[in-house]
Amino acid sequence: MKTFVIFLSLCVGLLQAAPTLSPIHAIHIDGNAQDLVVHGSSLYVGTSHGKLQVYDLKTWKLTKEITLPKIKDFMGDSIFAAASSIDYRDGRYLLLSDSGNKGYTDLWIHENNVTKKILSASDKKALVKARFIDKNHLLLGYLSDEASLLDLTTKSEAYRVQLSASKFSDFALNALRTQAAFSCESGVISVIDTHTGNVIKMLKGINKDNVYKVDFKNGIVAAAGQDRRAAYYHVATGQGSYFRASFLIYATGLSPSARRVAFAMDENNNITVFDLQTHAKIARLKGQKSTLNSIVFIGEKTLVSGSDDDTVLVWNVP
Repeated sequence: MKTFVIFLSLCVGLLQAAPTLSPIHAIHIDGNAQDLVVHGSSLYVGTSHGKLQVYDLKTWKLTKEITLPKIKDFMGDSIFAAASSIDYRDGRYLLLSDSGNKGYTDLWIHENNVTKKILSASDKKALVKARFIDKNHLLLGYLSDEASLLDLTTKSEAYRVQLSASKFSDFALNALRTQAAFSCESGVISVIDTHTGNVIKMLKGINKDNVYKVDFKNGIVAAAGQDRRAAYYHVATGQGSYFRASFLIYATGLSPSARRVAFAMDENNNITVFDLQTHAKIARLKGQKSTLNSIVFIGEKTLVSGSDDDTVLVWNVP
């Protein structure tokens, strides 16, 4: 009888195990994926070949492409200016790229089929990430872990604040773009007011090392840690928890409600989706070939992932 009970328990466990899923679609882009953004009915992809490519979320067809001019490397050779950070707002497209000059960056705005350089190497800004706050203002993340708000009309910064003495890793905006979570090498996450630069909350105590990527939805911050901790924090309380991974965690994404979270959890670039309320594993997503750098939910049950290759994958989860 005891053996039967154990056998029955194992069967139930297997039936309840999270399914391993394959992607439902693959988008072949021009270059390696550098950044992914979902806005409205479109997916925006920044590539290593200096392109911002826009895809329709229903047909997955390319609907628009913006190409940056090539730059010169230190040998004088012509190379692609990778579009490392991209965004879209009210008819304006944002592209951040390497200038080819001492680590400084170029910042571009594309509008009405015209691409205009807003910042260049002469401005001496070592930027890593940029996002629209509104049509005329950009939130900037400096390599030095400084945050600033750039006015596109005057090209001046409303503020520039030092968040830590560590190197910047990533930032993510909440849905209203009123707050942003900044991560760095120390493992501490700074949540700031995007309009003033004031620090609202310091999230710490779970991640002990570099937090490569963050996402911020519905009062929850997800953190992908070098310490193999797939962490999440409640901004209101500063409290949180984590899932233990078997490898460095390079990417994370939250569903719009923040009920679900996805992390790159192992060295094979598989993605695990968890339910944050129950801590149950919902699914394991298998098929990514290269190191993950972006995970973005389209809805509660669909997500896209980008990695260091020319394929963006689309997944449906139960």
